[in-house]
Amino acid sequence: MELTNHEFHELFKQLGLPDDPKGIDQFITSHSPLKNEIKLVDAPFWTPSQREFLKEQFIQDSDWIVMVDQLNEALRRERPRQK
Repeated sequence: MELTNHEFHELFKQLGLPDDPKGIDQFITSHSPLKNEIKLVDAPFWTPSQREFLKEQFIQDSDWIVMVDQLNEALRRERPRQK
């Protein structure tokens, strides 16, 4: 099986979210930090289809999983709030 290397912004596009640098930063900033006891797929800000997509990536250990892990890490970091 050949794996595809995806870019971080492509994951946002796949999730139906703004995929430009400013949109990605705004999404991460507005939803960070995600508490450690909350699984990424259980975060309250996902739509049902986004949640299902993320669950499938974990179950299938798909080629998206690297970017999903990167998103998970980004959402758990403390980030300064923009004024």
